[in-house]
Amino acid sequence: MRWHVAWAFLAFYGFAIPLAAQNPELSIEVKRYVKVEAPKVVLTHVRMIDGTGGAAVEDQNVVIEGGKIAAIEKGADVPVSTGVTVQDLRGYSVMPGIVGMHNHLYYQRRPNLKSDWSGEAPLLLPQMTFSAPRLYLAGGVTTMRTTGSVEPYADLNLKRDIEAGRLAGPHIDVTGPYLEGATSPYIQMYRLKDADDARQLVNYWADRGATSFKAYTNITREELKAAIEAAHSRGIKVTGHLCSVTYPEAVELGIDDLEHGFFVNTQLDPDKKPDQCSESSGAYTLDHMTPGSVEAKELIELLVKHHVAITSTLPVFEGRTDVGKVPPLRQEVLDAMTPEARDDYFVLRNRPASAPAPKFASKELFKNGAGLELEFARAGGLLIAGPDPTGRGDVIPGFGDQREIELLVAEGFFPVEAIRIATLNGAIYMGKDKQIGSIAVGKNADLVVMKGDPSKQISDVENVEIVFKDGVGYDSAKLRESVREKYGQY
Repeated sequence: MRWHVAWAFLAFYGFAIPLAAQNPELSIEVKRYVKVEAPKVVLTHVRMIDGTGGAAVEDQNVVIEGGKIAAIEKGADVPVSTGVTVQDLRGYSVMPGIVGMHNHLYYQRRPNLKSDWSGEAPLLLPQMTFSAPRLYLAGGVTTMRTTGSVEPYADLNLKRDIEAGRLAGPHIDVTGPYLEGATSPYIQMYRLKDADDARQLVNYWADRGATSFKAYTNITREELKAAIEAAHSRGIKVTGHLCSVTYPEAVELGIDDLEHGFFVNTQLDPDKKPDQCSESSGAYTLDHMTPGSVEAKELIELLVKHHVAITSTLPVFEGRTDVGKVPPLRQEVLDAMTPEARDDYFVLRNRPASAPAPKFASKELFKNGAGLELEFARAGGLLIAGPDPTGRGDVIPGFGDQREIELLVAEGFFPVEAIRIATLNGAIYMGKDKQIGSIAVGKNADLVVMKGDPSKQISDVENVEIVFKDGVGYDSAKLRESVREKYGQY
């Protein structure tokens, strides 16, 4: 049995597999997008942002061998020799590969969406199995959590094909199907019947390779408790995009992570009833739980005490909770979308005059949400990051991950802190910080090479040219070009 066949066999049956124990042979299809591949690669004269939150270090040589970081040395010219590829990177920076902690493999479609924002049911979530992994990798994401799956078999098979070298994309932590309650706006989501059903669903998908789970907006406390207990008994973590369950209730039940920062906590909503989502879905709470308030301090203290992580997803709220704010427009984002997805983007970007103002939106919501994330991190909480890229607005794979880092800086984090949140913190949450998340000798060579210096000008995080995953350097531009006008189609 060839080693990569044995690898796939072990992966299929859910055995733990170390990242990059040995690189598989890449398919001809994948090799089209490889820019650098050699037994030994030396990145010379590069600025290193190591992901720990420390200051950037100028003029370094980073040596890659066997898919690992073999050495980090003072910058020097290196003679070209057989089996060695030298990349002169004067004027470039290198940082760890992004660990995307709220990343999806589907696109949200609104049937018959019109300029007045009217449409028809049901909301659909077609899978982007082809375009999304390439866009993630092109944008610098080398490891990602799907954070809710609508096609779990596709996601599991995609993960295995990427690990086997048959397809291009990041390492994938496959989150099982959404743990949703009896009602849902999405017709493709399974709807739980009771606590025992939640327990069975977790066990079924854990048996098939799911490595995390996500509770959704209409789950009950009993269902959530059962899911958490089942997952924890197997060493699997549970996160949640909640509404029917408040943050303090979820903490009491033992949840590991809460999605969307503080934007969906419903604990202060006046119409909140047990096990039911409130009308504002947490916007009222956010409007009244200002940074520095007694309520905010008590909640943050509770989260930190119970080691509950918070996932920041600022891009998906930019321009939606802050009335009058319009996110910046990137041509590369428009180039990646199908013409139909591009049309939808402009419809949703330009609020029609006939549309009522958002009932619970104000200029303070985004500010409050970002401010609470900053306070949480400063209090010692583990803040992780991901953009929630489902095509809403211009939040799409890869580009959205870069925008998340930029928004963290805009809301008060230093650039090197924002980079750590998007890299090492995610690795810590996943228990993989010994292998990924920072630049250190012996770790996987998961690295992002970009023009400029994002430690001083965070927008340079957009200038990605090469993305190393397990020591293989992928051409970002070629990956993006391969899915031009495909995101929204497949």
